Amino acid sequence: MLQVRDLHAGYGKSEVLRGISFDVQQGEIVTIVGANGAGKTTTLRTLCGIVRATAGSIMLDGVPLTVRPPHEIVELGITMIPEGRQLFPFLTVQENLRMGSFKKSARDAHAQRLEELLLLFPKLKERLKQLAGSLSGGEQQMVAIARGMMAAPRLLIFDEPSLGLSPLLVEQMFEIVRKVAEQGTTVLLVEQNVFHTLQLADRGYVLENGAVVLSGTGQELLGNPHIRKAYLGH
Repeated sequence: MLQVRDLHAGYGKSEVLRGISFDVQQGEIVTIVGANGAGKTTTLRTLCGIVRATAGSIMLDGVPLTVRPPHEIVELGITMIPEGRQLFPFLTVQENLRMGSFKKSARDAHAQRLEELLLLFPKLKERLKQLAGSLSGGEQQMVAIARGMMAAPRLLIFDEPSLGLSPLLVEQMFEIVRKVAEQGTTVLLVEQNVFHTLQLADRGYVLENGAVVLSGTGQELLGNPHIRKAYLGH
C-alpha cells in the first residue's frame, strides 16, 4: 500500500531523515518507534506533504506523493491525527467533526460517516453541542481521532495519541486504535509508549538519528535485547 524508499528530509540545511525505507501493507497496524529527536514526527510530516522530501520516494499504491501538496495527499486517502490534537477549541464537537469531511468524497457521505463514528465513540454523541475546548483531554483525543476518520482515510496516521493522558485513558486509546484497524482502516502509529505500541502493532520500525536501525513484527521487537534495554528499561 505505502512504500517509502531512501527518504531524505529536514528543515533548511538540517537533514533529519537520512535515507529511511519502510512499507505499510493494507490492513496492518505499523509503528515507528524511537527516542525524541530520532525523526519520527518528521517522517509523518513528510508523508503528509507538510515537510518536503529532498530525495527518495513515497508511493501510495503506485502513486507518487513526494511532489504533492497536503490537500491532494488527503484526497488520495492519507489523514494524520497530529500530536497535541489541534482541535478548534471554540467550535463545537459537531463542527470540529464536520471540518474533517472537507474533501468531496467525504462531504457526500458526511451524515452516514458521523452516525458510524458516534457508534464507535458513544461519549461524543452526548458532547456534540459542547465546545471542543471544554472537553477533558481524553475526550478531546476522541474528537481528534473521529475528525480524522471523517475524511474516510485509507491510511490513518497517529502522532503520539496517548500524550498527556492518564494511564487508564492510555489503555482506552490503544483499544480505540485497535478498533479503527478492525474496521478496515490501515494504521501508521508513532507513540512514546513503546511497550503498548509493539504489543498492538503487526510490524514496527526503529528510528535512530534519522535512520531505520531495526525492523520486525511487534513481538520480535518486544523480545529484542536492544529494544528492551533502550526503550523498556530492562
